[in-house]
Amino acid sequence: MELARATNRGVRMRNRSALLSKVLLDGPLTRQDLVRGTGLSQPAVSNVVGDLIDEGLVVEAGAVGSDGGRPGMMLRVAPRFAFVVGVDVGETRVRVELFDFAMTPLAGVAYPLASRRTEPAEVAGHVLAGIDAVTARAGVAADEVLGAGIGVSGVVEQGREAVVHAQSLGWDRVPLERLIAAGTDLPLHIDNGAKTLGQAEMWFGAGRGARHAVFALVGSGVGAAVVTDGVTYRGASSSAGEWGHTTLLYGGRPCRCGARGCLEAYVGASAVLDRYREARGGRPVPGGDEESQLAALIDAADDSAAARRVLTETAEYLGAGVANLINLFNPERVVLGGWAGMALGDLLPAVREAAGRQALRQPYEQASIELGLLGVDAVALGAATLPIARLLTAGGLRPVDRRVAGRAEPPGRRPASGTP
Repeated sequence: MELARATNRGVRMRNRSALLSKVLLDGPLTRQDLVRGTGLSQPAVSNVVGDLIDEGLVVEAGAVGSDGGRPGMMLRVAPRFAFVVGVDVGETRVRVELFDFAMTPLAGVAYPLASRRTEPAEVAGHVLAGIDAVTARAGVAADEVLGAGIGVSGVVEQGREAVVHAQSLGWDRVPLERLIAAGTDLPLHIDNGAKTLGQAEMWFGAGRGARHAVFALVGSGVGAAVVTDGVTYRGASSSAGEWGHTTLLYGGRPCRCGARGCLEAYVGASAVLDRYREARGGRPVPGGDEESQLAALIDAADDSAAARRVLTETAEYLGAGVANLINLFNPERVVLGGWAGMALGDLLPAVREAAGRQALRQPYEQASIELGLLGVDAVALGAATLPIARLLTAGGLRPVDRRVAGRAEPPGRRPASGTP
């Protein structure tokens, strides 16, 4: 009898998870859409949807016409059921954003970072200040926030608390979760920024519908998220995807990680600007930060042979790096994102051509190479999906002990496609 009850509870939880995920990712949908989309029976869908409506997770959003019978009611998630914070800890700034349950952005704030060797305590302080700022601006109380997801540079070692290894930042086993948790009771979910970008694009952007994809993040540095059969590949200790530190040219340009010839030493924004300075005979690039300097380089390409040469080489280097991804992982899609990747978007045709010259013909012909659809906020949006994904896995049931539940399972151990 107990086994039967446990089995029934397990089935019901899976049904709740499947239906709630479908409504969140593909809604508004009718009950009939959910029957077709999940393979569940009409009675099962009706019962679970009724529960989700009673509990405030799902709302009816108007009727849709039919060919004769009763019009169906459209269903969507209730935007104010919960709120989530997404944080992008980049190398030049910390961006903090607040989203409702429908993943609509409500408020955002950014804190510039003055130095590449940013102290972890400074980052933690910006994250905490940002959480307070965005919730205050949106008029959201702390107990309405489901949790905070944080995307960071480097390798995130999951365990009882997340520890960050980022050689480029000078971070070695930084207990970032502990530093942030000292100032908030929110459950914290920390992951690599390329992986959060990948999850955002899988849920809402250029990765939708793909089961095998690679998401290449090009910012100050370079990283990637590899999704295979709908699940983010992490490797033995979650360091998979350090694409920027694969070797492009043995003994080549020095990389910030301490090695030479890494891809990041050629196509990361810092490296591109270094190459442009060298092409200008050492003269500084106009602009107060990397984003404005990269924009100045792109603008100069109309009149400057040096700028054109640097951009042409960047497209070729980036294409070679993409070809390596295609040869290694055989993806359906390679999606280029990150703030610098988006800024260099006009190079995409040249990147495709370079990748075609370097990749094996058959896997290259199977793969599309595209720009991300979510822009520069993709890392923060993807980070905000981490507490949402935990809720979906739990069938929409909020944890009682929020801090413990936030650490119960390393984030990202679920399909990046959104299926719990």
